Amino acid sequence: MELNPFESARLGPIALRNRFIKSATFEGMAPEGLVSDRLVEFHRRVAAGGAGMTTVAYCSVSPDGRTYRDQIWMRPEARDGLRGLTDAVHHQGAAAAIQLGHAGFFASPRATGAKPMSPSRTFAPNGLTFSRPMEADDFDRLLDDYAAATRLAVEAGFDAVEVHLGHGYLLSQFLSPWSNRRTDEWGGDIERRARFPRRVLDVVRRVAGAGRAVTAKLNMLDGFRGGLTLDDGIEVARLLEADGTVDALELTGGFTSRNPMFLMRGETPLGDLIARERSALRRLGLRVAGRRIMRAYPFEEAFFLPQARAVRAAVSIPLILLGGITKMETVAGALEDGFEFVAMARALLREPDLVHRFRARTANAATCVPCNRCVVEMESGGTRCVFNEPWEPGDA
Repeated sequence: MELNPFESARLGPIALRNRFIKSATFEGMAPEGLVSDRLVEFHRRVAAGGAGMTTVAYCSVSPDGRTYRDQIWMRPEARDGLRGLTDAVHHQGAAAAIQLGHAGFFASPRATGAKPMSPSRTFAPNGLTFSRPMEADDFDRLLDDYAAATRLAVEAGFDAVEVHLGHGYLLSQFLSPWSNRRTDEWGGDIERRARFPRRVLDVVRRVAGAGRAVTAKLNMLDGFRGGLTLDDGIEVARLLEADGTVDALELTGGFTSRNPMFLMRGETPLGDLIARERSALRRLGLRVAGRRIMRAYPFEEAFFLPQARAVRAAVSIPLILLGGITKMETVAGALEDGFEFVAMARALLREPDLVHRFRARTANAATCVPCNRCVVEMESGGTRCVFNEPWEPGDA
């Protein structure tokens, strides 16, 4: 059956007005870890622009899971602000999703005041130290934290909860053989490495209840030798489908601390990152090792499509295609290939109203160019397209 991208579609128990999802892109608009008017307006604009659902990016389930000091972590003080955000999105006719995660060894000690933890002892670049391996109490606490975060998300009115299993954050660190070298029940073959992420999703599913959708942002592959392979990524997708804990998988790849541009593609804004870095030591590290860490990957339209097709062939669970989607013909092709939804990120930073313009046929392609300078802006007032005029809440 041919799918119309502009018709209503079911995502588990919820209905979206169309098949376009604004993927999570860290906004950098949460002073003191709380929702700001700018963050509300950021997502209101995307909703007003026609997306079926917009996703609030990376809300940490624990204070020690943050990568930045001014980053939302799920606690009662955040509830009212999050409720205001979902109300604003719902008023525009869109659904609201929240991305929950923990950074693992990628957490910043400058933000958390704690030594980072991870599946196995690993060099932690954000703190220029080594992480500590997780112990039994850590597993129990994190399951409780994911449960509490999900409960708060439901109270705040979110329609969907996305659990982050990608990009080298904690649950992705468990999946990857590079970062998970454990020999106990939480490490070994892919089924054992997937055990804790599956346990988390089981908790989130039970707490979210029947009226909320649960999705996972899943790495199909890490993109470097020794990391998660596509075969293992497919096996994780099969396991999650069998568990019945998720309503859809958003397919991605890359490992932030090893190959950050693999998950974005396009130009590498290294010079801008060095210029904006406040820490002299980290600035020196970027000068010395930046080119090696931030290896360039050329941009291609729908750059994760080949791997995603392999996942599509292996599972029947609904899938969300992500990765450099900027053209209407790519959206149509993705639905023809059997993907139920498409996720867009950078294109909607530049043109929040792009979905409306696609539907009205006043645009066939986004004007976004993959310069990736929007990434640099997250620490300079908030993620935005540098080709747009700065805006403030209340601007038309």
